[in-house]
Amino acid sequence: MAEAGRDEELSSKQKSSFFGRSFTMQQPKAVVDHHPSLERAGSIRKLYSSIESFKGKVLKLRNFFDSPKPPPVPPAAAIAAAAADIFHLQAQSQLQSQLLSRLKPTRSLGSSFSSNSSIRLPGTGDRIVVYFTSLHGIRRTYEDCYAVRTIFRGFRVWVDERDVSMDLAYKKELQSVLGEKRVSLPQVFIGGTYVGGADAIRQMYETGELAKILERFPKKAPGFVCEGCGDERFVPCTNCDGSRKVFDEDEGVLERCLECNENGLMRCPECGS
Repeated sequence: MAEAGRDEELSSKQKSSFFGRSFTMQQPKAVVDHHPSLERAGSIRKLYSSIESFKGKVLKLRNFFDSPKPPPVPPAAAIAAAAADIFHLQAQSQLQSQLLSRLKPTRSLGSSFSSNSSIRLPGTGDRIVVYFTSLHGIRRTYEDCYAVRTIFRGFRVWVDERDVSMDLAYKKELQSVLGEKRVSLPQVFIGGTYVGGADAIRQMYETGELAKILERFPKKAPGFVCEGCGDERFVPCTNCDGSRKVFDEDEGVLERCLECNENGLMRCPECGS
């Protein structure tokens, strides 16, 4: 009986201790006031300092990437193109200097035109004579001849145009007057006095001196064109009809026509005299 009563006492103590433990476990803990406003302020200060540190790192990175970079090295193709351009310019400069050194100064009165020149063309004191060529063989020569003829036609003065490509006698005549075997064209004589080539005529035209010199020469009507030759200055020979051969009735043979040139042409009787 005693043992049974002791067992009941122990079981009752265990139950009380169990319920007491359960009561304490479920009892809410005391809430401790840690001043949350102060902790929140500290957290904000820490966050602000972290942001400032991050800004400093970003600024350093930006300064690093924005630093001046060395100029890019040009590619080999660009270097080769630049070298080719420089070589081309140097070659052009050398060619121009060589051409200028080869040019012979033209004997010309130019701006110092005077009737006392030692080079004169006999029998042409009352006219303007231009030796030129109508062939396109040498482009520069043809352009100079065309320019000089155009200048004189602009003043509408009568000009004795002597085409050396149409009559070989003109070429020999010019060579004998200038005393040279090779003569550049065009060549101009005004009033029997030698003036010069295309450069001299252009200079006199630009300075106005040519207009003053041509005032004493007769002028043609505007739009005048020779009806006999169409301003070509040559017509087929009227003696042989351009065949350069005539029949000698006394001898009964063909002979060379003496009234035309090597091309079977003769000077226009209306404008070439």
